Parts: sequence; C-alpha cells; structure tokens
Amino acid sequence: MQLLILGLNHKTAPVEVREHFAISRQAVRDGLENLNEYEGISEAVVLSTCNRSEMYAVVDDAEEDAATLKQFLFDLTGNDEDIDAYLYSFVDEECIRHLFNVASSLDSLVLGEGQILSQVKEAYAIAREAGTTSTVLNTLFHRAIATGKRVRTETRIAYNSVSVSYAAVELAEEKFGSLAASNALIFGAGKMAELTAQHLVAHGVRKIYVANRHIERAEQLAAEFGGEAVPFDGALKRAVDVDVIVTSTGAPHYVVKPWETRQLMTKRKGRPLFFIDIAVPRDVDPEVAGIKGVTLYNIDALEAVVDEHKEERLQEAKLAHAIVEEEVKSIEDKFQYLSFRPLMALLSERCERIRQREVRRASSKLPDLTKSERRQIEHMTRMIVRKILRMPMMKLNASAGTAQESFYIEAMRALFKLDTIGEAATSEERHNRYRDAKQ
Repeated sequence: MQLLILGLNHKTAPVEVREHFAISRQAVRDGLENLNEYEGISEAVVLSTCNRSEMYAVVDDAEEDAATLKQFLFDLTGNDEDIDAYLYSFVDEECIRHLFNVASSLDSLVLGEGQILSQVKEAYAIAREAGTTSTVLNTLFHRAIATGKRVRTETRIAYNSVSVSYAAVELAEEKFGSLAASNALIFGAGKMAELTAQHLVAHGVRKIYVANRHIERAEQLAAEFGGEAVPFDGALKRAVDVDVIVTSTGAPHYVVKPWETRQLMTKRKGRPLFFIDIAVPRDVDPEVAGIKGVTLYNIDALEAVVDEHKEERLQEAKLAHAIVEEEVKSIEDKFQYLSFRPLMALLSERCERIRQREVRRASSKLPDLTKSERRQIEHMTRMIVRKILRMPMMKLNASAGTAQESFYIEAMRALFKLDTIGEAATSEERHNRYRDAKQ
C-alpha cells in the first residue's frame, strides 16, 4: 500500500495544456463511481481547479500503478495527449507534503490565496460521497484541511493576500489607470465571478453587467451589486459601452469568439476593449487577441501582477513551511499504525456480526420487548464487545513499529481466524516471531 499523486499545475503546464486536462465536477463523480475498473487503485480523490488537475490515490505499488493512474486521468478528461513533460508524481511522504502545501496555499499561483482550501474540501467531499476514500485518504485529507486552517491561523500568509479575481481587477486598473469611468461585463455567476464583482465595485467601476447561462443566477448576482443581467447568448452585442470583460464560466468551449468580437469592435469605433480570461478551460478564443483594439490576458498572465505585499507573505511562508513539516511528521507517526487497521476492522466487523446475530436470536424469543428495552439491549451488547476488544486493540497499537509487530498480527489472525490479513508465514518464521515477542 502506497500513497501516490499524479498531476499537472500552473508551474509545470501552460493554460493551453491545463485546459485540455481540466475535469468537471460531473466527470469527477462519474470517474470515481467507476474506480473499481482500475486495478491497483483502492482509494482516490480528484482535485481539479483552474490551476491544477491532481489525483491522489492509495495504490498497491506506486511504480507499477502509476500507468493505471495516468490512464484514469486520460479517461476523466477524454484526452490522451503526450503530457509526460508536464506531469509530476509524488509518493508517500512527498505526496503528503505536496497536499499539505496545496491546502496551505503554498503551491498556489497567488501565495496565500484562500480559495484553494475550500476546493480541497470540495474534492474530498465528492470522493467521500462516491465512496472512494477509506482509512488512508480520510486520515490524510482531514489532516491536510486542518493544516491549511492552522497555517492561515498561525501565520499572516493570508494577510493582504490577493485572489485570482482580485489580481484580474488589479490588472484592469493597471491598464486603465482608474476604473471609475468604466463599465464591466462578467461572464459567469459562480464564486469566482462573485468575487470579481466585489473587487470591481471596490475599485469604483461604474456599472456591472452579468451574463450567465441561467439568467436567474445572473439576475441575482447583478442585483447584489446594483448591476444588470444580460442574456448569455448575444451578450457581446450589449457590450458596446463596456471597457472590461472578465470571463469565468465552466464552459468546455470558447464562449467569446473572434467573429462576434470583430463585430463588437466595429461598433465601438476604435475604443479599446480589455479581456481577462480567468477560466480553465479558457472562455476566450486566443484569436481574439489579434483583433485591433483588443487586449487579452489569460490566467497565467496574472502571475505578473505586481503585489506589494508579496515579500511579507514570502516571510510568512517560511513559518508556514515549518508548520507543514511538523504536520507531515505527525501524520507519518499516525500512519505507522495503519498496518493494523485492516486487521482491527476485520476483527471489529466479525465481532459486530456475532453481536447482531445473537441479538436477533434473543429478540425472536422475546417478542414482547419494548423499543426502549431493545435499545438497552443494543447498547449493552455493543459495550460488551467494545470492552472485550479494548485490550487486544491496545496491545496491537503498542507493538506497532517494534520487533513484536509481526508476531501480534499473526497471533490475532490465528486466534480469531482472520486469515485474509497479511501474508502466510512458514512454521520457522512463526517460531522466530514467537521467540522475538517473548524477549
């Protein structure tokens, strides 16, 4: 059993590559529901954002199963391009460290941004709902989320931090000098679009138009900021008096095309138009950048936005990395006990089945039991099982990482007939383990 991550992000792949491997929520759900088709992968979580597509998995053998995990990525996205030059993979400790850095926003395009932690939570929630997490990834992601929270609480890495949407608005203001006399059109009505609208209003933009596939959501978002909702189809025709267009949809194809943009620029009679495409996959066809009077930036360009507080957060990042290392060491200590988890689970399940069977037998002979009495019997029998198992479980935990570990695993298997756990041992090996345990 090993931890393995395979992925690509803004550091290893440009947006034109990342957009081919962006994974929708529905694709993630569909893929995880069919995880049992991929031999060697027992648990998995898929994290896909505008800056990364990553798969965290528990595999039988990292070296052998890396190809299977790569095929899972291809099947999730429907692409099988040669992307080895853009992929990275980490195993065990490095996998843990990478996830903790991601959750702590230490691996983000904008250091200290807060959205990534909620994205990690969502990815984990989807996997749990699909039933593709168990002891290892449940333990790992709970700790990763806790680490992200701890970093934001114990350091000032998030102080004056910028989000992708904030950086986009800063870029627009840098272009125009001031947004006070400008109108803006936002494509999309999700969280990123909402944050963009907030920043546009804070920077003094005159009016906001919102275009979304679901006009009700566009109307709701526009109303929050005193703006106006416009139909998604044909939105560019309403953009004659717009100076800045920010696109942030989840569309799998371009929503802003060259021909429509040329028509718009003709009506604008030479007035410049500024596009900021923060979607992955991209919303604006790259050919739009070649149209006279149009300036187009995509999400990768935001890295160049000047951040006056970046140096301060880089200092805080040193403290954050120290927290991450502390948490990595802590969870590794916890994982050393995982060799016993399958054994403990089997033992608990076997005892629980016996308890349930005996309760059913007793109940059939006591038909007049009240609901309250049945609850008392359930509680009593559960407590009996728990107390009987307490000492064996404590003994197993105490022997973790010691010379007696193998002996106690085999002893528990033999005593409770848990023959499906561990590897078979020869009589000589059993004798040696018994001898070691006595010493």
